Amino acid sequence: MKSLSLNQRAALLSLLILAVGLLLWEAAIPAQKAAGELTQYELLTGGGAPKAGVPPPSEIFAKAWEQLSNPFYDAGPNDKGIGIQIGYSIYRVLSGYLMAAAVAIPLGFLIGMSPIAYKALNPFIQVLRPISPLAWMPLALFIIQDSEASAIFVIFICSIWPMLINTAFGVAGVRKDWVNVARTHELGSLKTAFTVILPAAAPTIVTGMRISIGIAWLVIVAAEMLVGGTGIGYYVWNEWNNLDLTSVIFSILMIGVVGMALDSAFGVLQRAVAYAE
Repeated sequence: MKSLSLNQRAALLSLLILAVGLLLWEAAIPAQKAAGELTQYELLTGGGAPKAGVPPPSEIFAKAWEQLSNPFYDAGPNDKGIGIQIGYSIYRVLSGYLMAAAVAIPLGFLIGMSPIAYKALNPFIQVLRPISPLAWMPLALFIIQDSEASAIFVIFICSIWPMLINTAFGVAGVRKDWVNVARTHELGSLKTAFTVILPAAAPTIVTGMRISIGIAWLVIVAAEMLVGGTGIGYYVWNEWNNLDLTSVIFSILMIGVVGMALDSAFGVLQRAVAYAE
């Protein structure tokens, strides 16, 4: 019998860990629910209410089947399918992210190619970069006065820094002899940037883009909890207000799945440009 490859063995181990974890979770829930029940005295005197327990995996799977079987239903402002909620979130993330890329990558090229530009802009970058993106939300809401645009602005702010820094680092790290060869062939600055510097710096640039999309997906959930309306973050908060822990855990898992899908897409792009290293 042919031995399993490393990837196959890793996949089997992951499935085993998942199965054991789910079985332990399922087995632990009845005892937790029993601990949360009221005593006979409390029932007679009305001395409280039982605490809502964490749902078992079987209930979460049932909720997942219910939601994913019709993910795009729309029954009103506070009752939309999980597909619609995720769609709103992805739209906001991509809108802010693409605007950040349009600013960060050209500016990163400028910083990476010009020591003067680096020294002039670095103080501003070091001051603005550590600021939490959500700290910008009150100011954005006051100036823009639109929750949708404010959420996109927050994504723009949180996405710009990893792309900017990685682009500058990648461009500055391009081997000087490659640039000198381009000058020997009398290539213009623009042509040198596109034919020599960009392919060489592409892996580092894509790494910054990959980091940015992960941060953007993290931030949009928190931003939607603040501004409300639509989106997966609002969905989580709304279900928590309804005390529906099954829906809360299901939505948390969906956030993880979408985040993994976004990261995997950039992982494919990263491998596609790895030849430039």
